[in-house]
This record gives sequence, structure tokens and C-alpha cells, in this order.
Amino acid sequence: MSHQTSPIEISWFGALCDDDYEQLGVPQANLRSSWLHCSEIVKNADQLGFDNILLPSGYELGIDTISFASSIAPQVQHMKMLTAVRVGENWVPQLARQLATLNQVMHGRLAINIISSEMPGETLDGPSRYRRTTETMRALRTLLNGERLDIDGEFISLHLDAPRICKEMAPSPAFYFGGLSDEARETAAMDADVYLMWPDTEEEISRIIDDVNARSARYGRTLKFGYRVHVVVRETEEEARNAAAHLISAVDTATGDAIRSRSLDSTSVGVKRQAELRDAASDDGFIEQSLWTGIGKARSGCGAAIVGTPAQVVEKIRRYQSMGIEAFIFSGYPHVAEAKRFAELVLPHLSHGPLSSN
Repeated sequence: MSHQTSPIEISWFGALCDDDYEQLGVPQANLRSSWLHCSEIVKNADQLGFDNILLPSGYELGIDTISFASSIAPQVQHMKMLTAVRVGENWVPQLARQLATLNQVMHGRLAINIISSEMPGETLDGPSRYRRTTETMRALRTLLNGERLDIDGEFISLHLDAPRICKEMAPSPAFYFGGLSDEARETAAMDADVYLMWPDTEEEISRIIDDVNARSARYGRTLKFGYRVHVVVRETEEEARNAAAHLISAVDTATGDAIRSRSLDSTSVGVKRQAELRDAASDDGFIEQSLWTGIGKARSGCGAAIVGTPAQVVEKIRRYQSMGIEAFIFSGYPHVAEAKRFAELVLPHLSHGPLSSN
């Protein structure tokens, strides 16, 4: 395996949004989103040596992320928790207090995944939604930095001092943020710390990184880059490909379409790009070496997986790292079993640790 020069952040996925299966599209009661099952995923990831874990958020599909994070935090001994917040659903002063308190429980190991969301039942066009997201991120960071907030914006008008818990826990945890549209990239360039990407070809990832770097430079800022992708790793390539095929073997076209259409982000630019990758892939679903798009047939959002032997998976990760990606968020099915497999077969070959703040 090739040499890796600097550590990267390796995160696992908390599957709070009813996204855990042995076969995609075949629900199992014991793998549904719940306190019992999701806490098992988190505790295993912590014990296995992952640096961080993404706790996703979805209105219809899962349990409340901040409540879950607050409950599991005292049991997390080592890793960070990348806690997702849907900005359209929260009042900023209350959210700041919640997150600062959670960060105290986590001994400063909290990270925040900002989701540019609508209110449940609300319809807001993309440009307006991202303008609200920008206002929310700036107001939230101001309070989490322990500073006075004075804002009269299009969506938020507030004049107040930061609460004591925010002052005590300042500075703000890092903001991770993703989105492929022009508005999303501009929001990230202005206000995110880590720009998250879904799977794509190496050529396209390089273009996205160059574009977001150019945008952030215009604001005098520098971002870090993260990559969210599934993984299927086995001792041999044949075993890995067979395991990948097994994941989607129970899903026909109609079922896959129904699964994807239920997602609130099913019409986003990023989701459309995942569909384009599937359409451009070879007959076996691979769009390039080790990157398999078949998993997107049965889920919305992140729609590709790194599939291969430990050496192939490590090599793919290092190729991404050479392009400037410093943080990785992996997931695999079922999540506890694949986390153990990844920790055994891949983690020992990677120099990794929590992503440092800007």
C-alpha cells in the first residue's frame, strides 16, 4: 500500500434516518432508526477508533438528532460527533444554547453539519432558502463564539448578547456544509469551515474543489474539504463485488424510484448529479476504478460506494486525499457490521485523527 503523508479525519455514519439494511429496500425492525439501534452504531464506532460520526437529520424518516446526540454524548469517550441541524426548523438563540450545552457534554468534541432546510410543510425556492441559511449560519456562529448578535436581515432580526454557556464554550464548533448548486457553493464559500461532497468522478471532484476554493478566496477565506461515500470492503475483489450486488438484489426499478422520491432532497442538484453518474456508469455500475454507483438505485442522496479489497479502498482514499480532501464520512450496510470490517481491514493502513479547526 502506498505511503500517506498526513492524517485525515475518518468518520462513520449514524443512520438516524431509517437508512440501515442488510439488503436495501427490505426493512428489518431491528435495523430501524431507534435509540437502541442507533446508539449501538455510535458506541461501536467510538470503540473501533473512528474520529467522528455523522448524526444525520430528517423530518419524516428518523428520530430527533439533537435529542439523540444529547442522550448518547456521555457515552462517547473518544470521537467527535458531527451533529446535523436543519436550519429552517430552529430558532437561532435556542439552537445556540442547545449546541453549546451539547459541546460542553462532549468536552469540546462537537462538530455541526448545517443542512439548508425548509420548515416541514414549507415551500421555499432555492435562492431564498440559501439566503436564510446564510443568515442563520452567521447568527449561530456569532452566538457560539460568545459574541453579541446584532442582525436585521431578510429572515432574522435579533439584538441580544450571547448566553453564558456560549461564552464558556467559545469558539464555535466547525460548520460542515454540503450542496452542489451554485447557491450552495457560494454559501459554503462565505460561511462553512468544511465543504462536504457526495461521490463523483475524480475529474469532477477536482473541478468542484477548484471552484469552491476560488469562491472562498474572494471572501478571504480558506475551506477544508470532506467526502461522504459508502464503502464495501472484503478480502478479495470478487467478494466485495458480490457483497455490493447482494445489497441491491432485492430492489427493482419501481421500488428504487419510490424510495428515492420519498426523500425531501429528491429534486436537488446533488441528487440529480448522482442519477447522472448511474446513467453514465458501465454495465456493472462502476463509473471509474473502485467507485460503484449501483447503491444509488435504492436510496436518495449519496449514491455511490468505494468497492474493493482493503488495498483498493485505501488506494482510492489516498487518491482523494492527494486532491485535497481531509475528511471522510463512510457508511456501509448493515452499519455495525461494516464498521467493524472497515476498522479491521482499512483503518490500520490510514494515518487519521480528528480534523483540526481553522
